[in-house]
Amino acid sequence: MERTLRSRKLRRSSTNAEQVLWYELRDRRLDGFKFRRQQPWGPFILDFFCWRRRLAIELDGGQHFDTAAEAYDRRRTAYLCRTGVRMLRFSNDLVFTEKEGVLEVIREALGHSF
Repeated sequence: MERTLRSRKLRRSSTNAEQVLWYELRDRRLDGFKFRRQQPWGPFILDFFCWRRRLAIELDGGQHFDTAAEAYDRRRTAYLCRTGVRMLRFSNDLVFTEKEGVLEVIREALGHSF
């Protein structure tokens, strides 16, 4: 229950980068694929998740680039891989400066069955 409440809170307080990407992913706008945002998965909450392709998308702000956060992200990615989830990571800045490139990488990942 706690993760569900946390997911709801995260959806209400999305970052600007999350809002920009969510606009492109919501309502099956990206090639008809359904995405959920702030999706609980095991002990984690994924920024965006496509169940059909088991594809997670994470947006990273500056806090993800210190040593402790990088170690946490590696453990998280390893856990997701063990549970059959593929992960794409993008920096918040990249969503703003290269949005079409980000969407192309996502499209490419969606085109591959897992």
